[in-house]
Amino acid sequence: MKVRTVVLVLLLGIFPLSTSDGAAKKSPGKTRIMVVSSYHQDYLWSQESNRGFCEAMRKFGYFASDEQAKKYTADNYVETPRVIVKKMWMDAKRKAGRVELAKIAGEITAAIRTFRPHLIFLGDDEAGNYIGSQLLDTAIPVVFWGFNDSPVKYGLVDTAERPGHNVTGVYQSGYYLESMQLLTKLVPEARTFAILTDDSPSGRAHQKGVEFLARKNALPLKLTETVTTNSYEQWQRKALELQNRADAFFVAQYSALKNEKGDHIANTEVARWYRENIRIPEATLGFFVRHGLLCGADDSGYNQAYEAVEIAQEILTKGKNPATFPTRTPKRGALLVNRERASMLGIVLTERMGIEEYANGALPARGP
Repeated sequence: MKVRTVVLVLLLGIFPLSTSDGAAKKSPGKTRIMVVSSYHQDYLWSQESNRGFCEAMRKFGYFASDEQAKKYTADNYVETPRVIVKKMWMDAKRKAGRVELAKIAGEITAAIRTFRPHLIFLGDDEAGNYIGSQLLDTAIPVVFWGFNDSPVKYGLVDTAERPGHNVTGVYQSGYYLESMQLLTKLVPEARTFAILTDDSPSGRAHQKGVEFLARKNALPLKLTETVTTNSYEQWQRKALELQNRADAFFVAQYSALKNEKGDHIANTEVARWYRENIRIPEATLGFFVRHGLLCGADDSGYNQAYEAVEIAQEILTKGKNPATFPTRTPKRGALLVNRERASMLGIVLTERMGIEEYANGALPARGP
């Protein structure tokens, strides 16, 4: 709390408290935009959201060419005829904990003071929690994407319909029911499932979302147990045990797992171990299907970031006020199935299953 209080005082010295105006007042010249991502460049969700961000920046003319979008992606910085865009990464999936995240948050807020952006994008939960809280009620507009579940939870907006402050954006609704319904079409004999997740903000949010539906008896399978841990060894052990007691898994998240030495375990390594050792089917998030897991309704990082830029366009060019600009969740992505995983599990795929997109195989041996 002390770290955040100090950072907030410093920011208020640069960005006065917000008024009823929409965009922060700009000096003549190019628009300066800061993008803060919660994760790291190799993380698949980050790549998907970056693709949506760049496509929207091209559509609205902030990036004048594909080459400028590629330069921004490679260098985390680009200057075009209209904008100067700078990106910073929190690397929250691989950081040790709150102290380390508070340290990187301090570095990012220091960079904000130097860069003096006219608008800030915050990608995903950690950026919202650690950076967004420092910018609340300052004059600079803030647009987020990728918040899990309610955008109210970090205190950055009063309600989804009327944010009430200088912050608005796009959140993930979590298509858990649709993912589980797809699973039951693939494996109609399944009756029970267990949740398997890491103990990250994203993992806990997805876990709670699934558990909420389970308590309402809204899911087609019965929830029997939940495993929440950042220990890779415990995650492996519990997965092996539970596959003998449950018919299926909902794999909510595995991006923050660390071994007993404290080393971060890459997503693709976790997914590879899982595919080689787990013999029951699983529903998951859409982008993990591309890691080689069975099926899921895609929450679409692409759509999240694309729509965040659409909101920013309204603020920057039309003077829309974030305080009265409703937050929103985009339409879901495809109902996605991994062909290779289905084959491993002996599942015969048919058109009647309602599959909208296929992932062919898994990611390479090395990855995020």
